[in-house]
Amino acid sequence: MNQRETSECYLPEGLPAPMPSRDGLDTPYWEGLRNNQLVVQRCTSCRNWQWGPEWLCHACHSFELGWEEIDGKGRIYSWERVWHPVHPALKDHGPYLVVLVELPEVGNIRMVGNLLGEPTQDVVIDAPVQAVFEHHRDAPRPFTLLQWQLAG
Repeated sequence: MNQRETSECYLPEGLPAPMPSRDGLDTPYWEGLRNNQLVVQRCTSCRNWQWGPEWLCHACHSFELGWEEIDGKGRIYSWERVWHPVHPALKDHGPYLVVLVELPEVGNIRMVGNLLGEPTQDVVIDAPVQAVFEHHRDAPRPFTLLQWQLAG
């Protein structure tokens, strides 16, 4: 797939490490990120794509859901420039950009993440973006974050 990996850490140290939910429903997502793969749920009955992870299909209510890798290409659907820290580790790390990305090739599901680059850049609705993996392999509990970068 076309996903990219970044060697830079967009977010500062000190933030809580994300982890799979206790019921394990989203474990394939987090494992995929660690392997530079963006995976989302797809119903094996009606082939509907969905995000966030659920135990049943949003379209046909089947419990037959699987995980499939996607190419991570999308478009900015909405965005926000965050000026106020939401965690003490972000005290001197602002502003930063959060985007809601729509993925047209997989049923127009939407995912949230940070937009890499200059935090005061102009953000254009419908601009193409690409998934980027930010690895934190040296963290006490290693993890990978999904970030977004303008395409092209």
